[in-house]
Amino acid sequence: MEELGRKSVEDFKLADKKPLVVVMDNIRSMHNVGSVFRTADAFLINGICLCGFTPQPPHRDIHKTALGATDSVDWMYYENTVDAVLALKERGYQVLAIEQTEGSILLNEFVHSNTPTAFVFGNEVEGVSDDVIQVCDGVIEIPQWGMKHSLNISVAAAVVLWEFVRSNK
Repeated sequence: MEELGRKSVEDFKLADKKPLVVVMDNIRSMHNVGSVFRTADAFLINGICLCGFTPQPPHRDIHKTALGATDSVDWMYYENTVDAVLALKERGYQVLAIEQTEGSILLNEFVHSNTPTAFVFGNEVEGVSDDVIQVCDGVIEIPQWGMKHSLNISVAAAVVLWEFVRSNK
């Protein structure tokens, strides 16, 4: 394990983070929540906003996929996702929904503006709420060419976070 160069929780907390926050808009699955925590830890992002009925740690089903990332990644809870988006915007974040909608920008065509960024990921069935999209600064869509045109929220988060980190080294 030492050869992997893993950070301790204390080292993670002290490390410089990517100027990035994940907002989860009414996610149902505890496993999806845990998986996003684990991805957030992997890419050293600033934190996570859990909103609405999104499950919150501690819970064994979240821990099952997070593998301790709920201890390393800072998170906060908002009863209403719109309030989370507005709070992030007040702190200078550009807030972008990840959704398939008219006027969306394809992820591979998105040019980051070097400002702190927050990505909003929506419910497994309904996606990002329309009222949340209305207060976001824009919408990014992950290009897809298959039949389903749908990704699990934890997979979508991994794709988007990796693309952000990869293109902003």
